[in-house]
Amino acid sequence: MTPRRAAVERDPGLQPERTRLAWRRTTLTGAVIAVLAVKSALHGGAQAAGVVAAALCAALWLGLLGLAHLRIGALTGPRPTTLAPRVAATAALCTVALAVCGAALVL
Repeated sequence: MTPRRAAVERDPGLQPERTRLAWRRTTLTGAVIAVLAVKSALHGGAQAAGVVAAALCAALWLGLLGLAHLRIGALTGPRPTTLAPRVAATAALCTVALAVCGAALVL
């Protein structure tokens, strides 16, 4: 088997499926945080700061969902492209900011 032929016949195994499931778990966690943030913001009367924080959580979750959708779509090819550092940093920032917003609303 030549090196060129080995590159064409790449067997990804379960790696794309594990990556897809990881993105789905992350977006599901973000959805739970966003829902809890909205519930916390509306509990006991809506205050401006709580509504803004809940809206920020929802926006961050939508951003993370969009990134995950793009990444999951990229996994369908025979050789998925690598995750760009800018996209990885954006996803990490959305995840951390979502956790901080959720924690701020719950505490």
